[in-house]
Amino acid sequence: MTPTERRASTSLAGIFALRMLGLFLVLPVFALEARKYPGGEDPALLGLAMGIYGLTQAVLQLPFGMASDKFGRKRVIVLGLLIFAVGSFWAAAATDLTGLLWGRSLQGAGAVSAAVTALLADLTRDEVRTKAMAMVGASIGLMFALSLVAAPALTALVGLSGLFVLTGLLALVGIAVVIWGAPPAPAHMKQAAQGRLWDVLRHAGLMRLNFGVFVLHAVQLAMWVAVPAMLVQAGLPKQAHWQVYLPAVLGSFVVMGGVFAMERRGHLKKAFLAAIGVIALVQLGLLVESTGASSVLALAGLLFAFFCGFNVLEATQPSMASRMAPPALRGTALGVYNTLQSLGFFAGAWLGGVLVKNWGSPALFACCCAAMGVWWLVALPMQAPGRASAVQAGV
Repeated sequence: MTPTERRASTSLAGIFALRMLGLFLVLPVFALEARKYPGGEDPALLGLAMGIYGLTQAVLQLPFGMASDKFGRKRVIVLGLLIFAVGSFWAAAATDLTGLLWGRSLQGAGAVSAAVTALLADLTRDEVRTKAMAMVGASIGLMFALSLVAAPALTALVGLSGLFVLTGLLALVGIAVVIWGAPPAPAHMKQAAQGRLWDVLRHAGLMRLNFGVFVLHAVQLAMWVAVPAMLVQAGLPKQAHWQVYLPAVLGSFVVMGGVFAMERRGHLKKAFLAAIGVIALVQLGLLVESTGASSVLALAGLLFAFFCGFNVLEATQPSMASRMAPPALRGTALGVYNTLQSLGFFAGAWLGGVLVKNWGSPALFACCCAAMGVWWLVALPMQAPGRASAVQAGV
């Protein structure tokens, strides 16, 4: 990487890390702490308050991405982080569950993922793009692991409202990183008058990636409906679950070096399909574990394998999307991509709960395995980006 590329990658990964740490700190404790608010006895309202973030984010990812194509990446990112901070402080000041719901809605309205990813793509060359995206993915994974350890302790000190204040402050720090830490955006291309969104939606290669990111995050959220209970049944108390999650997340980062080597040798597609296959096999393994006496060691091994495949896909998918999309359409293309990602979060959590409630954990993991198998078949015809013929053909 050039010095500018290193600065861009570290600063923009830092923005993701600051934003995601705030979100992840709330998630492990929200369902328990929100019950203490007036209205918290309503399970439907509680679930809506927790999940509304993903829904508003899904609705606004595309408009923010398209706006970044037209008005510039940094302006849109700063605006989104401001909205996110306002939502955090609103939630911190809430006195009932309805106030929390509105705060969470505003948090989701700060949908800057597409604009941040597009700016990173603007500032990096194709040959180092996957490495840059991997830095973003690693920062998110580290924040997830850190939140599992820190959230209970911080909640005991400052409560749920204090966590939301911290989330808002982290967003404001992110704004400072955007303004003074990230390199200047390159000369911006003006938006074409007509047909831009349609150009993205009819691009077969991009739509394969959009389908894939929906499946990946739906499976990720769905499996977490059942995995914590399986760990408890295996004899690991919930306050010790981080002892499985943290080593699995950190250990999986070692695998990323092999992905870069495969990409340099022209084997990116093989790594991509292998990662999908690994997650499909993990779901099959979880299916087996859910039908008998679960073992902590077996579950830990399966989660390590899951995070290996997940981190590979988190690095390669946005990299490929940014390389397939024409430069003037990056914000729009990544807006669609992040919209499907957010919808995957929402659908996975909802459908996962429905499946476990009505048919049990084995049905959940069977459906997750089948979904990964369908994705593998959808991804099979793709060509690695960077080949002119592939981009022109949209495959």
